[in-house]
Amino acid sequence: MSVAALVARVSSAAPMLGPVRLVCVDGPAGSGKTTLAARLADALSAPGSLQVAVVHLDDLYEGWSGLIGVWGRVENQLLEPLGRGEPARWQRYDWIEGRFADWHDLPVPDVLVLEGCGAAPQAVDGRAVLRLYVEAPPRLRLRRGLERDGEAMRSEWVHWQVLEAAQFATERTRERADVVVDGTAPLLP
Repeated sequence: MSVAALVARVSSAAPMLGPVRLVCVDGPAGSGKTTLAARLADALSAPGSLQVAVVHLDDLYEGWSGLIGVWGRVENQLLEPLGRGEPARWQRYDWIEGRFADWHDLPVPDVLVLEGCGAAPQAVDGRAVLRLYVEAPPRLRLRRGLERDGEAMRSEWVHWQVLEAAQFATERTRERADVVVDGTAPLLP
């Protein structure tokens, strides 16, 4: 599916999270979620279009074990206020300091693109206008991660792959996705 087709689908959808169209870009680490989320947000927010905000779950995880427990922060800090039509406020995790740090204000957007492993649990069903699952082979994903984070992070990446696999199995993320995207193929405009 092309970016243009995804944009058309989101643009024509009625908001299901209060006044917000929620788009969830999920899938394993290193699959290409961030790239897809950026392309989608750019296309949706073309001049004269929609106001789009992108929130990366990497900013909300509590470190390498943060996949477990992140959803409570997503609900409390983002989805609940936006669902009421109110601005949201979320706290960013500082991976270097190993603690939550600065707060970020999020005015109510037309579209919220929520990107990251665990972005489309069953809890978003009925509130998301589009649930995307991006996939790529495990070795490629690991290679991409180590290119970004360095070889010293290999054990963290391997452990994360176990955590995310369990999450996806429990949530049936791929099966519930509206669209499955091949993270190894070029994105069509």
